[in-house]
This record gives sequence, structure tokens and C-alpha cells, in this order.
Amino acid sequence: MTAKTAAETGGTQLALSWPDDPESVTADTIDFEALAHVLANTCRRGGCLRQYHSVAAHAVIVSEEIEALDGLGDEDRRRLALHALIANAPSAWLRGRVADSQRAAERAGRLATGIETAVREAAGLDAVLDEEQAELLKFVTRMAAAAETRDLLDGDAPVGAGVAFPPLKRRIRSIPPDKAAAVWLARFRALAGPDEERRGRISRTNGPGEADAAQA
Repeated sequence: MTAKTAAETGGTQLALSWPDDPESVTADTIDFEALAHVLANTCRRGGCLRQYHSVAAHAVIVSEEIEALDGLGDEDRRRLALHALIANAPSAWLRGRVADSQRAAERAGRLATGIETAVREAAGLDAVLDEEQAELLKFVTRMAAAAETRDLLDGDAPVGAGVAFPPLKRRIRSIPPDKAAAVWLARFRALAGPDEERRGRISRTNGPGEADAAQA
């Protein structure tokens, strides 16, 4: 079944198509507005933080840091920043699913790969990053996690956190889910471009707070 989108038709806004069955995800079923809300209502680190910090807000921070990097061409910077923004998309479909066996873990991995492919296609991205860009994204993501530890865990790194990464200079502050969803969606629009809006995969109306950054 083709999912409805949140685009307005004749002045009436259609219901969001929430991420549901991970087995049947295709590019045509992705509702980015619904995805923004799920990621904004999902706390980082399974909630093991002193203050709420959503997956959506984290994704915006990593995406903005990527876009601010030197040494990348404009198109490479845009693409990599968009990859960063949607990197955690599979969690919206796999939420609450615990892999209690090797077989279950392998199945979850296959589902995540399929979801990643569908979301990237819907966003107009290539299927995978090259090795150098993937490593760059991984490094910035770990710097953002280190900043979380500094700002939202009082500097107490979780047990077994591994090698410490330098934190981002910016401070991580908690923002409410509704604002995080609006900022994530606004950033998606800015990076994905008008072609995605014409396809109807995201709302053509501006949400509240879209001019605000997810981070001070």
C-alpha cells in the first residue's frame, strides 16, 4: 500500500503515515514529516541522559557540523550533510525491537539496510557513501557523542565507551520534541531541495520554529 503524505491537498492536511512495518518499506512509502516526529520523540542513548536529547536534534547537529567543514565541494557537502541527517532513520521502524539471538540480530541488520536504502532513495541520495566520506561522517558523529557526554552526562562517559573523541566546540542543550521535529524537517527541506517537495514526500507548509537552529 502506498503511504499517504503530509502534503496539503485542497487546504486539508492528510494524516501522517507513521513508520510501521519494517518489512515493507520502499522509497514511495517514506513520509519524512512522520519520520521527523518519530526521531524527535526518541531519546538518544535509550534515555540514559540527564536531560532529554532526541535522535532528531543529534542528527541536525551532526548535519550542521558536516556542512561547516572545509575542504569539501558544495555538492559533496550537501550530500554528506543529508546523509548525516537521515543516518538514524532505521530506528524509527525498528524501535523497541530487541535482538535476543544471533539470528534476530542478523535479521535486524538486513531490515536496517533495506530501510536505509529506501530512505536514501526517497531523499535523492546515492545508495552508499564512499569510504573516505563514511569515515568523515563517523568521526563527526563521535565528536557529537563526546559533546553529549560533556554537556548532558556531566562528563561521565558510559562504561565501555572506548577511545575518547574530542567533543564538538558547540554546547549541546535539550530542546523539546516538537521543536526538534520542526528543525529536522526544515533542514531536510533545505538539503533535499525542491524536487523532494514536488514529489509530495514532505509538507509544503512551514512548521513552527524552523528558523531556529537545534543548537545554540
